[in-house]
Amino acid sequence: MKREKLPWLANNPFYTKRFAYYVGRKCRAMTIKDVAKELKLDWHTVKVLEKEYMQEQLRRNPVAAPRTIGIDEISLRKGHTYRIVVSDLERGKPIWFGGEDRSEASLDMFYTSLGPKKIRKIELAVMDMWKAFEKSTRKNVPKAAILYDKFHVMRHLGDALDKIRKMEYGRLSGKDRSYIKGQKYTLLSNRENLTLDGRKALKKLLGG
Repeated sequence: MKREKLPWLANNPFYTKRFAYYVGRKCRAMTIKDVAKELKLDWHTVKVLEKEYMQEQLRRNPVAAPRTIGIDEISLRKGHTYRIVVSDLERGKPIWFGGEDRSEASLDMFYTSLGPKKIRKIELAVMDMWKAFEKSTRKNVPKAAILYDKFHVMRHLGDALDKIRKMEYGRLSGKDRSYIKGQKYTLLSNRENLTLDGRKALKKLLGG
């Protein structure tokens, strides 16, 4: 037996490419479940047709070589089920979503899909302080600069300051604890934004 391939059939031979495109367009504005209900199709069938539509869109509009990328993870559901999102920060749009978790191997998949020619164009990678992202980026794009997200840097600094403040509070006793108690805001604030009492408290803290 020989099966002839017809160019107008979708990968799922029960449907035409034109119908797959129609389903894919609907999925841009509706959920897969709603599209399946409206067209009286199985959920998995709609999912497959949507993927075919998206692959065709990628073929028609290939990802341009980014110079500055942002790397982050997104949680799919409660627990620890993650996927990685990579964005072109100059063009302001996501360019990759995938992986199986937020591991080094998962981010390697992005760089592999981008290809060596486009990888060489990357000059800067913005990310949080997750070691797996840094290791993958330094391995695949050794010449790119890495910039840590300000939010995560400040969070780590805040956590470290809180830890030291609690340690000092536990070490001191009696009136000496007044140097520490209730002064978290004073320590974290810009000196110019403090009231007169706040500046006095900060001077006392630094002098103590």
